[in-house]
Amino acid sequence: MRYLKIVCCLLLSVFAIQTRAQTPDSVFSYESYIRQGDTLRYRMMTPLHHDIQKKYPLIIFLHGAGERGNDNKAQLKHGGKWLSNDSLREAFPAYVIFPQCPVNETWAPMKPKYDSTLKRMIFDFPIDGQPTKPTALLKPLLDSLIATGKIDTKRVYIGGLSLGGMGTFYMITKYPQMFAAAFPICGAGNVDAAVNFAKKVPVWIFHGGADPVVPVIASRLYVEKLKSLGAEYKYTEYEGVGHNSWDNVFVQPGVLEWLFSHKQK
Repeated sequence: MRYLKIVCCLLLSVFAIQTRAQTPDSVFSYESYIRQGDTLRYRMMTPLHHDIQKKYPLIIFLHGAGERGNDNKAQLKHGGKWLSNDSLREAFPAYVIFPQCPVNETWAPMKPKYDSTLKRMIFDFPIDGQPTKPTALLKPLLDSLIATGKIDTKRVYIGGLSLGGMGTFYMITKYPQMFAAAFPICGAGNVDAAVNFAKKVPVWIFHGGADPVVPVIASRLYVEKLKSLGAEYKYTEYEGVGHNSWDNVFVQPGVLEWLFSHKQK
């Protein structure tokens, strides 16, 4: 009986260790990119069953405003568990990075203004102006990762939620030649500039129909524009869902299948 108890305790200990090993914080390494005195912190996950002889896709995930900081941890709060799921890693081996935007910074250049009622703050998204500090670091970080020769350059994907959804729209508008597909979640951006990526980067746009933070009209306007341009896109609107529509996306069937079905021509 004493022997049986010891075996059971050992098995429970192994199970506990394996469970801890599956947490996003342990799967993603801590990394930093430094350029001209500025630092962009990010977390990186390598493909499951990594083969150094192979090239793999790269997924960039941009977090929202609530995960900004410099702890290099908070950005994994939403999406880290999803993309580090073993079954998904098995089916869709890829490098995955979660960069972290510092406090009081944004992924996309924004100019605040009031709407016609003068009661609500809205934003303009200039494309031709200077990028924000995080975005000015993100682009050369991606260039440096691609330069390692480990990335399949025809399969670089980007997505993000809220502030990160805005960053996703900005990045594919500014650098459409870099990305094979994108999935902005409850984001917004410069709809008029969608022509920059419309025939180059397929998008799957997600939004909650009752979003009180980033109004759903922001995504609907993109849909109208992309449709008029004959672009390849998908749109999923979750009726009655508020700002946290990313929770729906993380259980939405077929997201990674759709993403990985696209390659740059």
